[in-house]
Amino acid sequence: MASPPSWVKALKPAGPQGSELIQQERNRSNLNVDQLSHFLFTRDALERKHRILAVLQQEKVFDKSQNYFAGRIDRFETALARAKKLRQLVTKHGWTQDDKMIANELISEPGPYGLHESMFLITLRDQGTPEQHERFLRNAEQYRYIGCYAQTELGHGSNVRGLETTATWNPDDKTFTIHSPTLTSSKWWIGSLGRTANHAVVMAQLIIAGKAYGPHPFVVQIRDLNTHQPLENIHVGDIGPKFGYNTMDNGYLLFNKVKVPHINMLARFSSIDPKTNKYQRPASPSLVYGTLTWVRSTIVMQAGGVLARGVTIATRYCAVRRQFQDRDAPEWEKGENQVLNYTTVQVRLLPLLATTFALHFTGKAMMALYNANQAKMSQDAGKVGGPQRGAGPEETNAGSDLLADLHATSCGLKSLASFTAVEGLEVCRRACGGHGYSSFSGIGPWYADYLPTATWEGDNYMLTQQVARYLLKTARSVLKGIDPSTNDTTYILSTFLKRQDTGAAFDVLNKDEDIVAAFAWRSAFLTFEALKHRDEQKKPWNSLLVDFYRLSRAHSQYMVVKNFYE
Repeated sequence: MASPPSWVKALKPAGPQGSELIQQERNRSNLNVDQLSHFLFTRDALERKHRILAVLQQEKVFDKSQNYFAGRIDRFETALARAKKLRQLVTKHGWTQDDKMIANELISEPGPYGLHESMFLITLRDQGTPEQHERFLRNAEQYRYIGCYAQTELGHGSNVRGLETTATWNPDDKTFTIHSPTLTSSKWWIGSLGRTANHAVVMAQLIIAGKAYGPHPFVVQIRDLNTHQPLENIHVGDIGPKFGYNTMDNGYLLFNKVKVPHINMLARFSSIDPKTNKYQRPASPSLVYGTLTWVRSTIVMQAGGVLARGVTIATRYCAVRRQFQDRDAPEWEKGENQVLNYTTVQVRLLPLLATTFALHFTGKAMMALYNANQAKMSQDAGKVGGPQRGAGPEETNAGSDLLADLHATSCGLKSLASFTAVEGLEVCRRACGGHGYSSFSGIGPWYADYLPTATWEGDNYMLTQQVARYLLKTARSVLKGIDPSTNDTTYILSTFLKRQDTGAAFDVLNKDEDIVAAFAWRSAFLTFEALKHRDEQKKPWNSLLVDFYRLSRAHSQYMVVKNFYE
């Protein structure tokens, strides 16, 4: 692109200047921005972020000025260079895991090591035994093993129980045979797999003596550690260009009867005794799928920040952009009006601004619930489930225990939070008018990279069934007289039953706590309505899916409002 001549460089926008308009808007506010920032993030976290930013800015590889001009191959190679440099900086400066997460947020693009640093390491850590930590996790932490999480297949995504890849136990030599029996069993969409990973945690159907025991995680080496070439009987590669997310090498993977040792089945929660060939069931089938819960919890935590970027760009732009005159303005205020002053713009952006704060606090509460559950799971590790329990990716017998509560909460909030962020970013882009369509607005590429969040780790519509199943189960327990103080869900359902005959009135205009109570009432009402359709009227599950979707949304919105209020 030709450099503009000097006379073009000397031109300025018609006044008033954007910086002046932004400052005028800020001067009208009496909000203490520093105090609010410290409340949201803490002073220490903000100072740490600035320190890390200063380090990144000194490295030329993190310069983003050419991002929108590069093609897919160049973008990926740059992303790989950035990922390597970041790893070097982590080692050089002794950064913690939190420091590295902050750096990734500042880099603001999916990186080729993304699945290694998240799902691969998390799965090894949370589902591996001490012996497996020494064998796999230590190498992975040192980046000798670079891994991914190979669950999704060409034929199955959200329905994890339908996965077709098999892992057959061989009692004679104490190994597993990993095999792709069909084309649709191809592992597909796997991040960090296309070009980067040399290992994978493969979710495969465990088969012992011809009997299937459901999907379980297996550590499988897929590429040579020296040549990086695929190992024998392994077909692996990149799936090609995507709508967005093109700095990540999503890949495919197929196995032709590949044998792995007994130790390669992650066995913290379920295992096979190599002496007796007997399978030990997990105390809960959901224990096997802890990585999914962690990812969903993380999505909830990040949604507020994702939306906040779009809202910030759009709000500032609309404060600077001027269009048309206000026909009712006083004579001395004649001139083009700031777009932000139009109520049709405010009604789109201001609710989203409030939503970013609500999602922020909800994300913190979600991660607190996840961490509490992890502590409980550590206590349950090694416990054996009864024979009536089969391993499965979703807890279908949800009760009022912490694990079921976490599962339902992560499903519902992942669906609502990612949906809200995706839809909100598009609203922000449109609020910027024609300029919002330019990549330089920063919203379009951000939207394209975030968009798959609405689908991965459970389709947003499918996940609402899990929330409904949990609520129906809990409602049945409440009707049987369960202690209402078991958790918040049993409490709001019990409260509704006590007051349903007299009804309830909520002063939502004057009492914030009544807003929370009103959302709780709606959630409880829809729960018992759905229960009536299902248990009394015996309606088919499929005929109630729209009702379940509304129920999940209502309950998830209640949780968001409650966390925002608290």
